[in-house]
Amino acid sequence: MKLGFLCPNLPGHVNPLTALARHLQARNHEVVFLYSSSAAGLPFIRGPEKDQFRENLPEVSKLQGDDAVKFSLRVLMTQTETILRSLPAMVEANGIDALVLDTVQFYAELGPIQLGMPYIQVAAAVHFDFSGYTPICLYGWPHQTTAAALARNREGVTNFLELLESVNEGVKAHAERVGLKIDWEDPGSTISPLASITQVPTAFDFESSHWPSQFHHTGPFHDGKGRESVDFPWERITGEPLIYASMGTILNGRIDVFRTIVAALAKHKDLQLVLSVGDQVDPQKIGPVPNNAIIVKQAPQLELLKQASVCITHAGLNTVLESLAQGVPQVAIPVTYDQPGVGARIAHKQTGVVTSLDKLTGDHLSDLLNEVLSNSTYRDNARRLQNAIAEANGLSVAADLVEQSLGVRRPSKRPAATGRSLTGTQARD
Repeated sequence: MKLGFLCPNLPGHVNPLTALARHLQARNHEVVFLYSSSAAGLPFIRGPEKDQFRENLPEVSKLQGDDAVKFSLRVLMTQTETILRSLPAMVEANGIDALVLDTVQFYAELGPIQLGMPYIQVAAAVHFDFSGYTPICLYGWPHQTTAAALARNREGVTNFLELLESVNEGVKAHAERVGLKIDWEDPGSTISPLASITQVPTAFDFESSHWPSQFHHTGPFHDGKGRESVDFPWERITGEPLIYASMGTILNGRIDVFRTIVAALAKHKDLQLVLSVGDQVDPQKIGPVPNNAIIVKQAPQLELLKQASVCITHAGLNTVLESLAQGVPQVAIPVTYDQPGVGARIAHKQTGVVTSLDKLTGDHLSDLLNEVLSNSTYRDNARRLQNAIAEANGLSVAADLVEQSLGVRRPSKRPAATGRSLTGTQARD
């Protein structure tokens, strides 16, 4: 079976989805990433237009909260409109049998619905719970089951749907043009009837008995492959307790946040900081750097987490799951998107502590770091999640679900394809 994958061209989405694709490719399914500029060595097909999200990264990297959500939704919806116009021809030209869609590419599923072809949805970020029984992931609310909490959760869902409504005019117009009848007031009306998969493990999620039957927790999609090699000054690692810090690959344009992290670690001469700042900030402009700090644009995150005592993070799902897979507790500073929801789960499971940008000072961050380092509860709980993640075997389970949902058996093995950019009918093997 030939599977077309579709996700935003951002590391937090490409990394887990390509891991899943590699796992399915190893089972002898053909895979190809659509509207992609690269796919970690897997076959890919470029889209007809420029990647607007990447073009807008300098602007979005400095945003937070609702401003970032609104801006990003507008960009994503513009991308979805492009996808819906060109997807039928791309699917036909490349002989794609089924689609695997990242849920954050909102309404991309209208494409396979129009074509009458099977599709599966995968949440690389935290899944959206539209039922109201748990808080929708845009908010850092605690999980409670009181009548007031459930009303609050439903209001959160309503707020998000209003945001979608404010930016989906073009998608609605397309649906009308091609004759699709969509219940726009029901966020579940376009969810895949076959499978909706989240890489959040059950052990890290809020408890609920109201998940739809086709919804599945698996566990993180990690295989240690597909990432670009990064030059790193390993000779500067001293052996002191290591604090790894990153604000991710999108919302990393706030130089004041990086300066605060450095200031906090300057108070801990017995620790060593590795700070990854990304592409939007010049490390030289952060200012005076203490001797116990290494500041780089890119860092080998997986390798560093294996040595880390604490991870200071924006609460991006992939960074947190990678920390938990190594039993590393977190100091979380959610900025926007699903990060408040990840932070709420960190607090709920006590795998670390959570603060906010408006409370962030060097002294406050230093105190939080002391709390996580001195209170064994956080590391013990992180290690419990580490064991749960290993037992969940998320990547293999997710591949099983894809196969089972599409009604296919594992074919006999044959040589795997290598990464290349494909266009038109060249993409079809």
